[in-house]
Amino acid sequence: MIGVWSDPADDEGNRAWARGFAAALHRFAGDREYLNFVSETQSEAAVRRAYGEERYSRLVDLKRRYDPDNLFRLNQNIVP
Repeated sequence: MIGVWSDPADDEGNRAWARGFAAALHRFAGDREYLNFVSETQSEAAVRRAYGEERYSRLVDLKRRYDPDNLFRLNQNIVP
């Protein structure tokens, strides 16, 4: 979901529908995050939330095995 509008007079109404839509989707995703919109300045915790602890641990193991030097790090990085 992307909420975009050009008229600042529409802020209140558009924020309301965007927040309502996000709340409605929460039952499907819980507290997880969509990684395409996690900025590189956000913490490792955001990436952990996106995958969940079980998947994140598995990804760390894979990263240690196949990319121990962290060559592929220019994304939402998983540190080996």
